[in-house]
Amino acid sequence: MATIPEGFIIPDFGTTPPAVGDGTASAACASAGAGASSEFSGPRKISFICSKGNLDMAYPGLIMANAALGEGVQVNIFFTFWGLDIIHKKLNKKLRFTFAGNTAMHMPELGYVRPGLENVSFPQAMANLPGMTRFGTSYMKKAMAELGIPPVDEMVDLLEAAGANMYACKLTVDMMRLIEADLKGIKGVISATDFIELSEGGQIVFI
Repeated sequence: MATIPEGFIIPDFGTTPPAVGDGTASAACASAGAGASSEFSGPRKISFICSKGNLDMAYPGLIMANAALGEGVQVNIFFTFWGLDIIHKKLNKKLRFTFAGNTAMHMPELGYVRPGLENVSFPQAMANLPGMTRFGTSYMKKAMAELGIPPVDEMVDLLEAAGANMYACKLTVDMMRLIEADLKGIKGVISATDFIELSEGGQIVFI
């Protein structure tokens, strides 16, 4: 057995299962399965916290929420801090994408220029050049449209129609001096505590 370094803490994951081939293994599995079901029988619920207002960070939560709704899962979405731009009536059509600070930015099309370039990240210095944010935003919108994914404002409408429960963070609304009428598709403005209460018993995904 490997020596555990001093001060290293191993979480308690419960009793170690019997080794394969041990005669007690099948008995242990049988006894465990006798009174328990392998399938979750309760109502499925997933809650998303959307905290960023960049174009590339708006889509993941909306797309996953749409997928969950398609599977019959109850969906809650909590928009906080810059994530409020996703549901802001005057801003959600103006979300932008920049590859400043994003070292994973690369373009598959460059592979047609020279094989291998599609895997090369854009130099960060290029992100500061005039027009690059506009270029990046246009490029991403075009790529999403080619995949049949609607713009952010339309996705919010679709999620609302599909039954997603969307809420705005009261702290952020107050901080940004907004009113509920500035926001679209939400069921209300609630506190973080309220959101924790309504998301109880389900998965929580922070974006």
